[in-house]
Amino acid sequence: MIARTVYGQVEGIADDGIAVWKGIPYAAPPVGDGRLRAPVTPGSWSGVRSATEFGRIAPQSAQGPMPIDPSLTLGEDCLTLNVWAPQDRHGLPVMVWIHGGAYFIGSSAQRMFDGRTLVREGGVVLVTVNYRLGALGFLDFSSFGDFDSNLGLRDQIAALEWVRENISAFGGDPSNVTLFGESAGGGAVTTLLTSPSAEGLFHRAIAESSPATSVYGSARASSIAERFLELAGVQADRLRDMPVSEFVRAGAELVQDIPSKVPGTLAVAPTVDGDIVPHYPVASFQKGRQLQVPLLIGTNRDEASLFKLMKSPLMPITPDKIHEMFQAIAADHPQLPADEEAEIALAYPHYPSKKTAMEISRDAAFRMPTLWIAEAHSRLAPTYVYRFDHASPLFRLTGIGATHGTEVPYVFGNFGVIPKDPTYKLGGRKSAQIVARRMRQRWIDFAHGRAPWTAYDETNRTTLLIDKQDREVDDPDRDLRRAWGEEVVAYT
Repeated sequence: MIARTVYGQVEGIADDGIAVWKGIPYAAPPVGDGRLRAPVTPGSWSGVRSATEFGRIAPQSAQGPMPIDPSLTLGEDCLTLNVWAPQDRHGLPVMVWIHGGAYFIGSSAQRMFDGRTLVREGGVVLVTVNYRLGALGFLDFSSFGDFDSNLGLRDQIAALEWVRENISAFGGDPSNVTLFGESAGGGAVTTLLTSPSAEGLFHRAIAESSPATSVYGSARASSIAERFLELAGVQADRLRDMPVSEFVRAGAELVQDIPSKVPGTLAVAPTVDGDIVPHYPVASFQKGRQLQVPLLIGTNRDEASLFKLMKSPLMPITPDKIHEMFQAIAADHPQLPADEEAEIALAYPHYPSKKTAMEISRDAAFRMPTLWIAEAHSRLAPTYVYRFDHASPLFRLTGIGATHGTEVPYVFGNFGVIPKDPTYKLGGRKSAQIVARRMRQRWIDFAHGRAPWTAYDETNRTTLLIDKQDREVDDPDRDLRRAWGEEVVAYT
């Protein structure tokens, strides 16, 4: 299967009616003088370029929480994307996937994101994107020299520009693009919804478990970058000469260090730079400054249990850490009521139990930002809110529940692709596949411009609860919403 891009021809493979192209460059390698700079267009090539293997994945720790397929190669030359499309069809809706991983791990080559099922069932063209991660993608060194901010987001914008210019050659409609992502990918979606640089590049958006308030101001971003320089033992003028392995090593230390010292913060995340991200995203939604495109957004019922299971500092999950988080946020926001923590805690009858601490962490990181965005966005564009409640018997029994990321295989239709995955050891796979087909169809309906369920508004706040039987429920989080209020409780 040969497709002609504006930079040259690429040859993929055809498999049972689905054409697949992998490792297509959408930007030049960000190496040498291009390290820590905005992406630029790739060079053209002559002849036909093979596009049958995934490209390099962004540098990250091989000892991280997300296993890396040994067949994949890490490298700074990672700005590539992959396309799945039905053969011999044209003008199809396009879905562009931004993978998650707390902005420091992951890749578009994860087996979970294989596009065959979604493309075959949905009649869509799927694009999955690699982008710079960790210190190379989401630290802001711009206060230390000639470096650009929000590099990972700039990469995603460059990939969307590539889609606009090239996707028709793969059977897609560049005027009908749905941007979707989960976790950090969902955070990228909600952030790009407030970026003037992304205007016109996508026409619908899906944000799954978006940490929408994990976007920091220039002062905090600069202090985190300075801490990285300390851990790396270099001056900023040596960053372009530093071995990439040192970026990964110091970045891995930073990822543990920052949230341990300031619970509820991420070490690497988007920055309010006045350019790609002009304002804090949730504030932009509340002021009506976002792109006015249809939005499907939601969270999982038990987001925080994964972080307890992994013993990860990325989310505060103990009463002491929750208290530290509220104190630090209060220092950031003197205008908040002095008893804000106590007022919020009233919505959690068993506070300060460990279980309740995880619930508060879940709501601070995911649920409340989602509701703040949904409420504001519903005033301007169609908005659809969900809560994913489905869990396998094993996950229910062990208290893991519908934790962070467990909806992703339902969306892509890829179960059992993680080695030694215990999810269905006690059964439940058949039931999950039934739920998945129903859920996938809703995502597909949305990408085709059809209403997936009743829209959310400020009167009814209709929310789809996804489980063995889907239910539309009005305002299921009423008590939480009222306890947290409309004032954004988050770091700056």
